[in-house]
Amino acid sequence: MSKQPSIILSIFLLLSFSCGVKKFIPEGQRLYTGHVLNLEAPLTKSERSNLQSDLDNLVKPEPNAKILGTRFGLWAHYKSSKEKPGFINRFLGKRFGEKPVYLSDVQPERTTGILINRLENMGYFFGEPKYELIENGKFVRIEYTLSFGEPYRLETYQLLGDSLEVIQEIKTSLDKTDLVKGSKLDLDNLKKERERIDLELKSKGYYNFNGDLLIFEADTNQYEDRRFDLYLRLKGNTPVKSKFPYTIQDIKVFPNYAINEDITDPDTVNINGIDIIQSELVFKPDLLANYILFREGSKFDPQISRQTSNRLSSIGNFRYVNISFEEADSIRGEDGNYPLNARILLSPLNQRSVRAEVQGVTKSNSFVGPALQLNFQNRNLFKGGEIFNLTAKFGYEVQLQSGDRQAQQSIEFGLQGSLVFPRVLFPVPVMNRFKFAIPKTRITAGVEYQNRTDLYLLNSYNTSFGYFWNINKYTYHEFNPISASIVNLIRTTPEFDEILESNPFLRRSFEQQFILGMNYTFNYNQLVDTHRKNAIFFSTTIDLAGNFLKGINTLLDTENPGFVFGLEYAQFVKNEMDIRFYHKFSKESMIVTRLYGGVGVPLGNSVSLPFVKQFFSGGPRSVRAFRIRSLGPGIFLPEDASTSGFFDQAGDIRLEGNVELRFPLNKYLKGAVFTDAGNIWLFNENDALPGGKFSRNWAKELGVGAGFGLRIDINLFVLRFDLAFPVRKPWLPENDRWLDTFNVLDAAWRRENMVLNFAIGYPF
Repeated sequence: MSKQPSIILSIFLLLSFSCGVKKFIPEGQRLYTGHVLNLEAPLTKSERSNLQSDLDNLVKPEPNAKILGTRFGLWAHYKSSKEKPGFINRFLGKRFGEKPVYLSDVQPERTTGILINRLENMGYFFGEPKYELIENGKFVRIEYTLSFGEPYRLETYQLLGDSLEVIQEIKTSLDKTDLVKGSKLDLDNLKKERERIDLELKSKGYYNFNGDLLIFEADTNQYEDRRFDLYLRLKGNTPVKSKFPYTIQDIKVFPNYAINEDITDPDTVNINGIDIIQSELVFKPDLLANYILFREGSKFDPQISRQTSNRLSSIGNFRYVNISFEEADSIRGEDGNYPLNARILLSPLNQRSVRAEVQGVTKSNSFVGPALQLNFQNRNLFKGGEIFNLTAKFGYEVQLQSGDRQAQQSIEFGLQGSLVFPRVLFPVPVMNRFKFAIPKTRITAGVEYQNRTDLYLLNSYNTSFGYFWNINKYTYHEFNPISASIVNLIRTTPEFDEILESNPFLRRSFEQQFILGMNYTFNYNQLVDTHRKNAIFFSTTIDLAGNFLKGINTLLDTENPGFVFGLEYAQFVKNEMDIRFYHKFSKESMIVTRLYGGVGVPLGNSVSLPFVKQFFSGGPRSVRAFRIRSLGPGIFLPEDASTSGFFDQAGDIRLEGNVELRFPLNKYLKGAVFTDAGNIWLFNENDALPGGKFSRNWAKELGVGAGFGLRIDINLFVLRFDLAFPVRKPWLPENDRWLDTFNVLDAAWRRENMVLNFAIGYPF
């Protein structure tokens, strides 16, 4: 360990003083270092900025990259190309090397032609290009200069043609055009207009229409200045079938479709003009028809077809969904439209499956250990797409990263069942109000046995009823109007009784064994667009408990207002918010910032949140420089590092912020550097935890940590190792909280300050 800083320092110095490449450039060659582009034209500030960016991207090739002022990739290439490069140089060349870009690789004449062509496509005609070589020894850059005047701008936009229905449809859509008076004669804008009209006509049934049938003509002869009239018309050879809409005549659905399999003795059921064809009952026809948005007699609309496909796929019962359309006849029907047949082929997944897993479990509370999980799944349980899951799990866990505390052990057994209906179980029909995907109804019930061998034995029971759905590919909602859990503390050890006796707040959090309420979760996730340079993730959850029971007890004026069915219930309001911003520098390099906040307000007889609902700070998914549950609440620090500290260091309020830079080291190994800050606090004062209540001095009570990490990312899963050290310890005297020494060579300092976190998956 003591040799590592010296090695790192040596490598850093080697890279700093050895990255000069001038001596490697061959005689007769000059290294291309980039370009400068000057625009000599009457442009506004915004026009100049946009045009400069657009044209700069056309200049090729890119020069060799510079890192901290040095061309390290080029240097690595030159060093690895030596006659006897050695192992290190070969490795650096293979991993980081870049082939040199010389002036001979650049074609400035061709580049000026490309730039002028782009200007003309954007409406700037009669431009004059020139370029100049700016030499500096063995280095050279190119300065391009483009001189041009005002662009041609639109005066009028007119549609030419006869009284055909398709022409009238185009005419009615022109109020949505972006080609307004003053627009530049931009080729890209004309292409977008054709695409817009094509989509508009497709949505009105024009199945055989496409944008290539439209042609633009520009006329500048009417004006002496740079204005033009724009005319749009159909090409003369436009096929007849492209000029008329199509009406869906026949809809057939095959819920049990298999390639090369003939359907024998099919049973056809017609629901609202939709033929459901199956040899045996695979899916109830009346339920399946609700997912199909187009009907017999409706005009073809590709958007409706895509929405129908999304709805059918979201059921979760089908391996693939294929919707196709076929022209039914070459003769127009009585309505003047051509007929179209729709075929919906659904290939179901296997109905039943059994899976057994042997797991290595790591949890956010630092418990790790082996587990056996058995899962049984039945898709399409009641022939309506219902999915039933039954999961049994047995595990043994021991707590790592406990520091000087006594490590806890846990034996757990759980049985959890869920039944998901791919529709809304609600008195009022709401199916067709959701176009992207149908909301699903989920019912869950479970029981868990947990034996913390040195502390307590408890059984917990839970059940919930709710809905979840996607509005679009970014937005997810989940609402559980019923969420209930009962915690039955069967046995406690004298040690745990002593812990409860010393902390009345903790004792109250375990006494309130019944939690009945509702919760709502909202997620907005742009990470589904992998091409985005900047992406946002936002999540919030609102959890309400005990208020309904409080109202019933108040209405009935019961003798024990804090109890129901002989159980004391918890009453609280809790909200969590998680905001993340991802900025990509490249495909695998990014910086991620995260802000998390959570607050729980105990109400009624409750003085704190139930223990299972409380927040904690520290650990591999929190402030990583502090061990699990070792931070807070506030400036509180347990007198001794014992098991009781595990329960004391939880709170009702949590604030955290994180910044992490991620970058690749090779195909499967990724690196990261990060900074975390955060803490937890109590909502109410607790004499057993002095300094733990939230106050206006909360910013001075934040714990701050920093570190670096290595991640083994093989797509299926990520193994994460993060090494962190505390920069600020909030429990110390206010003037001594910031770290003033950094001595990784000292074993005692490392034991006191360095924390290694192991986890599966990225922290956020």
